[in-house]
Amino acid sequence: MALLYDTISVGDEMPAYTTQPITRTHLIRYAGASGDFNPIHHDETFAHAVGLDNVIAQGMFIMGIAGEAITAWIDNRQIRKFNVRFLTMTEPVNLDDYENTKARATVTVTGKVVDKFEEQGEKRIRCEIVAQDGTGSRKLSGFFIAALP
Repeated sequence: MALLYDTISVGDEMPAYTTQPITRTHLIRYAGASGDFNPIHHDETFAHAVGLDNVIAQGMFIMGIAGEAITAWIDNRQIRKFNVRFLTMTEPVNLDDYENTKARATVTVTGKVVDKFEEQGEKRIRCEIVAQDGTGSRKLSGFFIAALP
């Protein structure tokens, strides 16, 4: 069922969206789809050589998760603007230590409606979002604007 402008209020929250733990396989697949083959995303030896403890997820992969969270709630045709700021790196789960690393490899996106307004003949909402891992580390923050019927 489509969201309606008249049924949304400032302060309403979008449904929380949580991923399964991110694995290196996710990072490799994203590299293939995006063309981002930077070795910090898949080569642990290289990641260590540049001072990282582990390989890290592509920032745009995490932004894509945020976009998926948004479009699970609002049809992508209604999105007018989507903006994020990257905050911290996301490491994939260590399969040899799954139970101790799965929280930092799981991303949850939440958001809240902060404004309702009319622009260019459309009724719009602005929603601030944040993505964080299971330990509470914020991965990105941002907002989106959507036109609602």
